[in-house]
Amino acid sequence: MSLVEIDPSTIEERDLWIPMADGVELHARVWLPTDAEADPVPALLEYLPYRLDDWTSVRDSERHPYYAAHGYASVRVDIRGSGSSGGLFTDEYSGAELDDGVAVVKWLAAQPWCSGKVGMFGISWGGFNALQIAERAPEALGAIVTVCSTDDRYDNDVHYIGGAVLGVDMAAWAGTMLAFASRPPRPEVVGDGWVEQWRERLDQQQPLAPVWLGHQERDDYWRHGSVCENYAGIRAAVLAVGGWSDPYRDTVFRLLDHLDAPAKGIIGPWSHQYPDRGLAPGPAIGFLQETLRWWDRWLKDQDTGVDHEPALRVWITDSEPPSSYVAERTGRWIGVDRPAAVDCRSFGLGTGTVTVRTPWATGQDAGRFFPFGNRADLPPDQRAEDGRSVCVDHLLPDGLEFLGNPIARLRLRSDHDRGHIIVRVCDVAPDGASTLITRGVLNLVKRSGMDRIDPLPVGEFVDVEVPLVANGYRLAAGHRLRIALSNHYWPWVWPHPVDDTIEVNLSASMIDLPLVPDEHEAVSFEPAEHARPLAITQPDDRAEPRPERTVTTDVAARETVLTVDPGYGGTRRYPDGLDFLESAEETYRIIEGDPAAARADSHWQITMSKDDWVAEIETWSTITADTTDFIVDNRVLATADRGGKKEIVADRTFHDRIPRTSA
Repeated sequence: MSLVEIDPSTIEERDLWIPMADGVELHARVWLPTDAEADPVPALLEYLPYRLDDWTSVRDSERHPYYAAHGYASVRVDIRGSGSSGGLFTDEYSGAELDDGVAVVKWLAAQPWCSGKVGMFGISWGGFNALQIAERAPEALGAIVTVCSTDDRYDNDVHYIGGAVLGVDMAAWAGTMLAFASRPPRPEVVGDGWVEQWRERLDQQQPLAPVWLGHQERDDYWRHGSVCENYAGIRAAVLAVGGWSDPYRDTVFRLLDHLDAPAKGIIGPWSHQYPDRGLAPGPAIGFLQETLRWWDRWLKDQDTGVDHEPALRVWITDSEPPSSYVAERTGRWIGVDRPAAVDCRSFGLGTGTVTVRTPWATGQDAGRFFPFGNRADLPPDQRAEDGRSVCVDHLLPDGLEFLGNPIARLRLRSDHDRGHIIVRVCDVAPDGASTLITRGVLNLVKRSGMDRIDPLPVGEFVDVEVPLVANGYRLAAGHRLRIALSNHYWPWVWPHPVDDTIEVNLSASMIDLPLVPDEHEAVSFEPAEHARPLAITQPDDRAEPRPERTVTTDVAARETVLTVDPGYGGTRRYPDGLDFLESAEETYRIIEGDPAAARADSHWQITMSKDDWVAEIETWSTITADTTDFIVDNRVLATADRGGKKEIVADRTFHDRIPRTSA
């Protein structure tokens, strides 16, 4: 990693208030060349709810000054109701958020320091709304860079997977957003009325899990903000970036397949992080240099060579021993102009039939849904998980190299009218170590479409297709390809309220692996670099770290408990004197054979303090279910201390029951 020292005399940093049509003002910060008023430059927008004044300020300091030093006005905006922006936050990617985003693009284009051309970039939330605002096609928006984002909010986000409730993140992310959205505006920014503004937010706040669980099929709620509904609406040039350890990587393939606008893709070995940050798994690349080539081409009309790059530059991972943490993968970069391979190799699953009735705690070694580069994020050795599953092995004397989305084609029947089927593909080394390559989930009542409910015909065989998540992988010669089947995958998949048994006709089942195209080329990237990050330190009174991930089993009670510290890294002391203390714990419980025993808990504690003010937030979120309903309980407790006077700002509890329709 190379740090680029920015000459402070060449750039300027300003705080801005951007007016919306309804009178709400959004808090923003811009880094721009000092001569931009005399020589206007394109503007780059990063737009998200994670607080530019503190939580993302370290990450922001690495890239926004860098862009300013290279001839851009780089702007970071907090969406309404977040950070110190006015208004109220109501949901992810709300109509108001996207309307505001279009207005911000237009406002930036009209500023005297802007050339009239605007780009957008972001990771995760910021990458989502970059795509969504591009689909609305404001005239000034010429290009975007979207990282670890999705074009389909229903089937490729944190709520559902293969039509099944994503138990691990339906609960955890809803709990995280409850805690994040409960933080106050900064007193130094909004003034003495910060507690009153905070109280108004908390009085209007509603937890999000009941909303998401209220839409168990792919309906208009999920179609909103899903650009797969209108790829043709995107006119801006799109650079789509993903990582093999990130759950959103399939989006890169779909965008390249469907966009009419200029589009290129990069997929590396990375987790849910920007590719220049040097977080596991690496290697990192000169991502900021790549984005500058993109901006210079589409916002400054310079010939930077991006038009001549392969459609997809992609990392092919070598066979490696399984580990929950890999600092740097081994493998190679290739470029392909045909990302969707047409050549596949099919593997049959054997002969006869097999019964799939796996333990309810199958899935405890799935790893984190959103790896962030922490020590316990990646799936560990799958041997125990394989032992809980039904497995078919294929010896590969010559090895195999594939790229894209495998598809499992299964003929199965069930003794209930609903259930799940989970397919994992593993690389088994000669010593027996099993490395998870990819997996797929299908809620069997969604087998004919995510927008409908089709109960299984009890006792009758049906043919289903299970798409697996894409990967680029080389299995070494002499390794075995393992296909593992299960009907449970807790806590990734919330179980149906039945204790089902599935029978698979192996003779009529197979899996297709798309092969690396014969026509490909070696590609490379410059070393990673970014601006020197904001200098933070650790408060002296920070809590002792907990284990990141533990699994315990009460053998007599047949209960398995998974406990996770998500490790977002928010505990820090900022140069402006702010102490930010953050503690989070997620817990997932399941009892063997008990459909009503699944439970997911999220508990957050946040303390923010500086000078004569303190804000404390504690949230509790729980999801359980019985045979007919999901039950969601939430509580928010917030207190403020102004000059030694402590008061309760909010103490609210929420109890919701949501009917189970297809999950």
